[in-house]
Order: sequence, then structure tokens, then C-alpha cells
Amino acid sequence: MILITGASGFVGQALCALLAQRGQHVRRVLRGVRPPDGAADNVIVCDIDATTTWDAALRGVDTVMHLAARTHFILEKGKDAHEAYRKTNVEGTRQLAEQASRFGIRRFMYLSSIKVNGEHTVDRPFAETDTPHPEDAYGLTKWEAEQALWQIAADTGMEVVVLRPPLVYGPGVKGNFLALMKAIRRGLPLPLASVRNRRSLIYVGNLADAILTCIESPAAPGNTYLVSDGDDVSTPELLRLLAAALDVPARLLPCPTGLLRFGGALFGKSGEIARLTGSLQIDSSKIRRELGWRPRLSLASGLEQTARWYLNTLQGKQ
Repeated sequence: MILITGASGFVGQALCALLAQRGQHVRRVLRGVRPPDGAADNVIVCDIDATTTWDAALRGVDTVMHLAARTHFILEKGKDAHEAYRKTNVEGTRQLAEQASRFGIRRFMYLSSIKVNGEHTVDRPFAETDTPHPEDAYGLTKWEAEQALWQIAADTGMEVVVLRPPLVYGPGVKGNFLALMKAIRRGLPLPLASVRNRRSLIYVGNLADAILTCIESPAAPGNTYLVSDGDDVSTPELLRLLAAALDVPARLLPCPTGLLRFGGALFGKSGEIARLTGSLQIDSSKIRRELGWRPRLSLASGLEQTARWYLNTLQGKQ
């Protein structure tokens, strides 16, 4: 049996659907009210921190896939923000892993983030061998959680596998990616035609498949893997692909990148502008070479699936 934390989240739903298709018995960890599908094997938790008791969730489980994490916090800077992230992402992960080891769990899978490596690349893509350089509380606590897991693995012999994805997109996506689709669909002019960057992304279905590969592969334990679609694109290229998938014209206007960054700083949007104008590439050759994993959908196909979902939501079909 596979225990999935964060099962009701964006990645969690895609992973649970894939595992069900493959005939895997899944126990889902959910936060809040029990969902209506009473036949599902669900465990409800409140907070994930150093005090969480996982006994009911871990009984009879062979593998844990830990997706749940704090990703946003109202105070984005300072000690309070770091402690809020740390409570869930580090202490909560350590608590789950320590209890999993006592229950004899064979394999513990952890979804980390490319933000452990850093926020941008310059001369070459990030690789697993690079020295971590997290720049915010989220990335730092993901890195701290990874270190805690490797220590537990060394102390107990429990198998650990870590995955670090870049931006994940697909049906159900939210945040900035959804905002971009909305802007393109509405025909808003976007001053991004002059951007010359390269960014890696991963379709949520491809990520779910990579996770399943790591669950099943005897070669995966003890490794960290960077995963992506492998089709790196510039921001203008991404927007044109999305526009084509949405069947609307891409209204891109030229604007110096320096001016965009100045405007971002002026209006408190430096982070958003940095992600739109900067590069963040990853080298996913390790998981392809060692585990034989290949993304099932190309970037273009993944964007088409995402656009179809979005258009269906506009038409009230989902």
C-alpha cells in the first residue's frame, strides 16, 4: 500500500489517479472534511508538524509519498515566515519519516523543489551534483527537510528518494500560470516579446509518472532526481504555445528587460518579473539514464491538455 500525503492537492490528485489506473492500493492523507467518496481509504489530519501522530495512516503501508508542504505564507520575509515554513516542511516531514521508520516502511519518497538549487541559472542547467543555494524560506526548509531525511535513512536503513521539480503545470493549475492563461485568453497585451531566457517546466502527469517510476524502481533509493519535460522554452515561446492551445493570438509587445525589472521593483512585483524574465533550467538526464524514465507528454501536448481543461472550466463542464 502507498500512503500519499497532500492527496487532495494539485500533484496529489494526478498521482492518485495514475496509481488507481495502475491498480495500486492508495491511502490518502487529507486535511479537513472527509470527501464524499466513502469507498476510498482516507485518513484525515489537521496540522502537519512535530506533534502529528501518524499511526492510523502508516499501518499496513509499504511506501510513503510525502507531497504535503507549506508553500505560501502571509509574511513572506523574516524569522516568522521561516519558522512557519519550518514547522510544516521540516519538523512535519521529520516527524512523519521517524514514525514511518518505526513502522518498518520500506521506502519514503519526498517531493522537494528545484528552489533548493536556487532561483535562476546562468551558464548551464542545474544538476543534482550542484551545491544547494536556496534563496527563500520555502527553498531553505525544503533543503533542511531533505537533510533530515538523509540522516534518518542513515540511522534506520529506510529507503529515501527525493525529487526536485521546476514549475508544475497541467489541469487544475493555479497561481501565476493560471493568471497567464487568463490574460492570454482575454487578449491582454503582454510586454514580454523581448525576453530572452530559458525555463524548464514539468507537466503534472509527467511528474506523477516520474514519482511512480521511483516508487517501483529498485535503483531509485538513495538518490535525488531533478525532473522536467525536457523542452526548455523562453517566456515568449511559452506564451505563444499557450495562445495556440487556447486558439487565440498571442499579443506580445517588445519591452527592454531592464525596464520590466524596474517596474517590478516599483510595484512590489520583483519576484514575478524575475520568474518571467530570468532563466531556470534543469538537467533531468540522471533519472532518464538511471531509471529509464521518459516524460509521456511533450511540453506542447501538456500545454494543450492544460488549455483544454481551462476552456472546459470556462464553459462550466468541470
